[in-house]
Amino acid sequence: MEIFQLTTTIDASGHLHLDIPTELAPGQVNIVVVLNPVALDRTQKSDYDFSDLAGKLLWEGDGLAAQRVLRDEW
Repeated sequence: MEIFQLTTTIDASGHLHLDIPTELAPGQVNIVVVLNPVALDRTQKSDYDFSDLAGKLLWEGDGLAAQRVLRDEW
C-alpha cells in the first residue's frame, strides 16, 4: 500500500485529473480520495479564540515563595 499526499488543481469544468506514477504491479487497486479545500486566507480567525475572556495577572512577587507558603498552610 502506498499513501500519497499532494496539492493539485481542479479545472474550470470541475474535474480533478491525477497522474501518479507508482511502482505497483499491473492489476486492480482500491483508491480512496479525500478532498480537502485549501484555505486561501491564512489569517482567518480561529473558532476558539478566548483572548477576550482571559486577562493577564500583574503580580511581581516570588512565585516559588508563595507556593511554599500555601503548602505550609496545608
